[in-house]
Amino acid sequence: MSLGRRDFMKTLGLVSATLTFGKAKAEQHKNNVEFHGILYDSTRCIGCQSCEFACAEVHNLPEPEDMPEAGVVRKTSEHSRIVINAFDTTKGEVYARQSCMHCNQPACDAACLTQAMHKTEEGPVIWRGDKCMGCRYCMVSCPFEIPKFEYHSANPKIEKCTMCYERIEEGKLPACVENCPAEALMFGTRRELLKEARKRIVENPDLYYDHIYGEQEAGGTGLLCLSPVPFNELGFKTNLQNSSYPELSKGFLYSVPSVFVLWPALLLGIHEATKNNNLKEEENE
Repeated sequence: MSLGRRDFMKTLGLVSATLTFGKAKAEQHKNNVEFHGILYDSTRCIGCQSCEFACAEVHNLPEPEDMPEAGVVRKTSEHSRIVINAFDTTKGEVYARQSCMHCNQPACDAACLTQAMHKTEEGPVIWRGDKCMGCRYCMVSCPFEIPKFEYHSANPKIEKCTMCYERIEEGKLPACVENCPAEALMFGTRRELLKEARKRIVENPDLYYDHIYGEQEAGGTGLLCLSPVPFNELGFKTNLQNSSYPELSKGFLYSVPSVFVLWPALLLGIHEATKNNNLKEEENE
């Protein structure tokens, strides 16, 4: 079945709107008020993995594997949204969390052609499966290498921490925060978390390395981290720019001919319109 002229024009209009939306995406979240996030304090973390087990239970993921010895670094995967690793540092063994950073202006959100990867008004970055076309641009664009694709699944999803967005909507705490026995995790508005982090550093200068990871990195993140040692000793990426990564694409979006930017979205739009035509035809028959 060929694509009807009316549907084709609708598709072009939709795709043009997608480009316009994409151009504004880097600016979209700047004025949002009071993103929520999580403060992770590695000086309090005891490596119990309670956060990992709570996350797995709530999101129906496999039971986490035992933490390996210090220096053996696990990464998040399609089976693990959060991992805790042990590191030998200049101040002895220190634990560190790896999960989605929930960027203020996420590269994954800006790169997603269908808005499947979405920065919510509350702060968490979530993945919406009903909108995903499986392009995996979110994986390529993430400076923290967090989104993971279920390659071996018949119905693959993108797995990543969502900060338990559904629980937040219900007025609950993220599962990891609620189940941390050492109070190494704190949930609140980003403003509150930054204030608390600075307070801890000022009150205990010998305990903390004087830096809040995520305050500036990649334009700022919803997961903020404190450490007793420089963050490179805990496997954190310390070569990231302070401006958000979507900022890098703004000039490109306004200067490159639209056809090159629109091509993937155009193909998706044609596919959707053709699918709808076929469904209507089948219903009529």
